[in-house]
Amino acid sequence: VEKNKKFSLKEDALNNARRTDAPRKGISVFDFDDTLAKTNSKILVTMPDGKTMKIDATRFAKESADLEAAGAKFDFSEFNKVIDGKKGPLADLALKRQDKFGSKDIFILTARPQEAAYAIHAFLKGIGLEIPIENITGLEDGRPQAKADWIISKAAEGYNDFYFADDAYKNVKAVQDALDVVDVKSDVQQAKASMEDIDFEFNKIIEEESGVEAFKEFSNVES
Repeated sequence: VEKNKKFSLKEDALNNARRTDAPRKGISVFDFDDTLAKTNSKILVTMPDGKTMKIDATRFAKESADLEAAGAKFDFSEFNKVIDGKKGPLADLALKRQDKFGSKDIFILTARPQEAAYAIHAFLKGIGLEIPIENITGLEDGRPQAKADWIISKAAEGYNDFYFADDAYKNVKAVQDALDVVDVKSDVQQAKASMEDIDFEFNKIIEEESGVEAFKEFSNVES
């Protein structure tokens, strides 16, 4: 059923993209953590052997699929709040897009749970970004494909001019690949490229070479 739904959405997206008479329908989609905001919110991770650690949004985006495959359980209770929130690298850009296009087509797409929408909405309002709360989607899923699938659903709704920004390269690539397939106008941007990203990619190379799981052996674990 899920595969059929995805196929149907992709077909709708392709059909909309092929329409030469379709008016421009623009959408701006921003990740929240490390894109619009910098926070100290953490996810508690419990491994099958009982070991626990706290990870931030960046690590969750990179490692959640591997952790889940290893049997990890996630506690998002702290992640439902915006703790010590400050403006992130693309907050001012989002405000400029609001000034130019209005806010009804600005969306937040986050790996946080949907329960975090109220805290995110309040933080964004505090920095002057006033979007409808229903424009905040919490996937509770760190997989890049989850974001790509959501983007395709928006193309199926008729959006044909996309701006997407995320701090995680894997998410940026997955969304760009999805938009290339449906052939709509798009501008996809990575919010930052930090040494942490480079370190993690290096760890992943080590993992592929040696079979040692990067998140277990080489990541700094905060207990």
